[in-house]
Amino acid sequence: MLVGYSRSSTVEQKAGLIAQDEALKAVGCERTFSEQVSSVGKREQLEAAIALARDGDTFVVTRLDRLARSTQDLLSIVERLDKKGVALRILDFAGSSVDTTKGVDKLLITVFAAFAEFERNLMLERQREGIARAKLEGKYRGRAPTARSKADQIRALAKDGLTKGKIAERLGVSERSVFSVLAMAL
Repeated sequence: MLVGYSRSSTVEQKAGLIAQDEALKAVGCERTFSEQVSSVGKREQLEAAIALARDGDTFVVTRLDRLARSTQDLLSIVERLDKKGVALRILDFAGSSVDTTKGVDKLLITVFAAFAEFERNLMLERQREGIARAKLEGKYRGRAPTARSKADQIRALAKDGLTKGKIAERLGVSERSVFSVLAMAL
């Protein structure tokens, strides 16, 4: 059986998720699992897809970056699939399809994952340098603090006896932010 998995990080990438699902169905995936979650978040559908896959099945993704967040993560997933007797197929891998049933493809996947992680780390480093430079020049303000702008509402709701969790839910802020605002009032 072909088991497909698709992922996008944000709701704004909905079209990309739909395209992934269509590509998985086009190659004959009998079951597909989709989710919109950051690669660093809890990926419940990935876990469900891996749990479903059995000996002789093939686990299919459209691209490597839709599956793993790092080389270590990829190798862990490949090892889990290998132990179950499940092959991994990546449909678009530098323009062609690869799968882990072939030794050379398994090597390519590992090497490309290492390069992808390296490139991501370089990009994050450049981003941090750019932010530091912008801060020095007074051009970087960061994200607007939402909880502080709602501090009066937070205090009023707390005074009315609402729990911190209910306040956070009602105002669309994190519970931690509610704690911070209330701690500043002391």
